[in-house]
Amino acid sequence: MIPIKDDIPTRRFPILTIVLIAINVIVYLVFEQGLWGLGEHGNEVVVEYGAIPIEITDPGTECATVAGGTAVRCGPDAAVPDQAPFWATVLTSMFLHGSLLHLAGNMLFLWIFGNNIEDSMNRLVFVVFYVLGGLAALGLQVAMDLNSTIPTVGASGAIAAVLGAYARLYPHARVVTVVFIIIFFTIVTLPALLVLGLWFLLQLLPAFSEPVTNTGGGVAYFAHIGGFLFGVLTIKLFANDVNEDYDQARRIPVY
Repeated sequence: MIPIKDDIPTRRFPILTIVLIAINVIVYLVFEQGLWGLGEHGNEVVVEYGAIPIEITDPGTECATVAGGTAVRCGPDAAVPDQAPFWATVLTSMFLHGSLLHLAGNMLFLWIFGNNIEDSMNRLVFVVFYVLGGLAALGLQVAMDLNSTIPTVGASGAIAAVLGAYARLYPHARVVTVVFIIIFFTIVTLPALLVLGLWFLLQLLPAFSEPVTNTGGGVAYFAHIGGFLFGVLTIKLFANDVNEDYDQARRIPVY
């Protein structure tokens, strides 16, 4: 199930949503030097600037790539000069991605749902909400495996907060969605609450059925869950200009 667009026009140009997308794309293409996937350089960047739980829970522990960037080693023998401090990686990790598909999927969701959340609050507040959502997402992911040496990267935690906020503010919005049925697909328009509710369910099921250290080939499900719950629970504290009439065109007239 892939969303294409929603039916809520923004009242302001979503400049910050576009800036966030641009930063993520530039970081991936220029800083990580990624194309379809990451090479040795990109893997080294992910390990240095990605958020590694054991570096956060055990300050002083450092991790580095070995075997040509295909594995991670942590401990005294992995010390690298000028390694990024762990407190910086909790922020830098939000702008790194592991592949072009990872980047494209995140940016699609950010564009569709982020513009309306930006539109619902002061722009500076939107940046604060986005970053705090990413921190909440990372916090839950780290809490579920304190000694993990797997780097957590991607904007999906912060974007999950945006999705949770959207589900809370605009549950009756309509989302044009591509639905795949085995080898076929169709395009349907679904309520936002259904689309985002199914997305959240698809994070919950593998999160609690797979080992935390083997989360579906590197998917940080608990980060998605943490970000989404943060968005649902806190958005009312941030949004001071909600579009209350977003579904007016679909309301049944009362005479």
